[in-house]
Amino acid sequence: MGPAVKYRFIKKATPAQAKEIITLYRAQGWWDKKASAAALNRLIRGSHCFVAAERDGKIIGMGRAISDRAGDAYLQDVTVDPAERGSGAGRGIVTAIERRLKRDGISWIALIAQDNSEPFYLKLGFKTLRRARPMLAGNTYV
Repeated sequence: MGPAVKYRFIKKATPAQAKEIITLYRAQGWWDKKASAAALNRLIRGSHCFVAAERDGKIIGMGRAISDRAGDAYLQDVTVDPAERGSGAGRGIVTAIERRLKRDGISWIALIAQDNSEPFYLKLGFKTLRRARPMLAGNTYV
């Protein structure tokens, strides 16, 4: 796979980073064609933390956490370029975010596994919530 992956927490994407991150969002079907660097930077600023996984200076994966900044957080938007899947980058993204959250005093960490990603998260120690069901407001895009 090449050089080691580096995990960098960012607070604002440079134009080059924004292009690479938006490409990852679009590859997952999470971002429409009107995406802008300004919208991405609002998303990054509004997150508890946003991590970019880089190999050779290119962003190959990302993830973020949203939080009340007191005790609870949710992982969001964890994805890795399809060519890099299986390299350990996804595990590294989740681990980096979990460490950051725990360092920041966040002890309850959850997520909604989508697109058959449940086995990935189970391997990382996440458990299926009993008596819980993810729900969305009507007319919400997924």
